[in-house]
Amino acid sequence: MKLFIISDIHGSLLYASKAVESFKQSQADYLVCLGDFYYHGPRNNLPEGYNPMEVSKLLNPLKDSIIAIKGNCDAEVDQFISTFHLSKRVSLKVGKKKILLIHGHKEVDVSAYDIIISGHTHIALLEERNGKIYANPGSISLPKADNSRDYILLDEKSISLHDMISGNLLKTIAY
Repeated sequence: MKLFIISDIHGSLLYASKAVESFKQSQADYLVCLGDFYYHGPRNNLPEGYNPMEVSKLLNPLKDSIIAIKGNCDAEVDQFISTFHLSKRVSLKVGKKKILLIHGHKEVDVSAYDIIISGHTHIALLEERNGKIYANPGSISLPKADNSRDYILLDEKSISLHDMISGNLLKTIAY
């Protein structure tokens, strides 16, 4: 199984379109979004290409290949324009690794997992600590701390962070 992981679209049709294009090119089995699909939040500026309804029209045809996590900016009303379900968290196994997918704005027990992947911070991360891998793709529409617009690829052998615009590989951890 291969996962293509993004986070924090915040209604940007421009960057959601680029993410879907990259997802298709990656030949991943699933497009994972770690939350904050449509609304930009009260502390953020409007992202470039802000058009939440069109983002839903872009993503809805992919519903069978989307794993969607509910973020802190995702409201119950968002489910009315989405044909895919938003989960609070998703646990799955890829190869021998137990994976936890969360938005990341609430504390959770990660002790049972090998790889914890979250969004929320808008800051990309891929590191190994205390025998666990922690990853965050940052935000495709509103990256912070001079980060690029990144995505993560995960399969049975490795996890890697990529710049969505340039396509450059930024970091890989093999297991």
